[in-house]
Amino acid sequence: MTHGIAQEEIREEVRRALLEDIGGGDLTAALVPGDAQCGARVVSREAAVLCGAAWFDRVFLELSAAVNVTWHAHDGDAVAPGQVLCALHGPARALLSGERTALNFLQTLSGVATLARRYADAVHGLNVRVLDTRKTIPGLRRAQKYAVRCGGCHNHRMGLYDGILIKENHIRAAGSIGAALAKAQAPEGVIVEVEVENLAELDEALAAGARHVLLDNFNLDALREAVRVTRARAHLEASGGVTLDNIRAIAETGVDAISVGALTKNVRAVDLSMRVDEQ
Repeated sequence: MTHGIAQEEIREEVRRALLEDIGGGDLTAALVPGDAQCGARVVSREAAVLCGAAWFDRVFLELSAAVNVTWHAHDGDAVAPGQVLCALHGPARALLSGERTALNFLQTLSGVATLARRYADAVHGLNVRVLDTRKTIPGLRRAQKYAVRCGGCHNHRMGLYDGILIKENHIRAAGSIGAALAKAQAPEGVIVEVEVENLAELDEALAAGARHVLLDNFNLDALREAVRVTRARAHLEASGGVTLDNIRAIAETGVDAISVGALTKNVRAVDLSMRVDEQ
């Protein structure tokens, strides 16, 4: 297991990625003699938080068990521009064929972890949890949510199967907030949360017994009032329009959690480079 992710799951993600890139064979790597060996290094070109070593390793393991990867930094570590993250040695064809796929995983997951660290730092010292959402790259949800944790933020529900979030459309379909809450049959340990868009809906949710409430696009004054009228009767999560510029002000209103879709949706890959050593 890699922080809750089974190795078999990582293996399947890597196999799909390799099939996408290599298909029936790497036509360019075939120019290199089949018995050639070489070394390589991965270097960071910018400050970042590293994440994705298990996916990187698995890429080369799938191509050749003879590839050796030695890490000089670990998932969750802050890395600096010019820092050597790992060294590789093994069959040249395997290193060349796996380079792009391995870096794609490492750069993308490091990008998520790096952004998560910025959000975590922005609320440092405040009693609030920064949460991710289901706005993830299809097929990489568990990997991205792992990267969020590496960056110091927290996971919300993994999917529709492990948490109930009653949103606007559910409320409309059910008829009212109270009716939706009354129909919510949650297995033991599963949280039931209801989304509200104004203070009147918050009152309705609290009257219906809601213990977890998502405050959707509330301004700062409304968030402060929501905290005041709730009086700790429910866990309050702020969501909508959250940025690095305003997250601390939102946290200072007293809400318990803040969800940020940008953690996994607006991903900018970290700039990393893999260089084969001169022979």
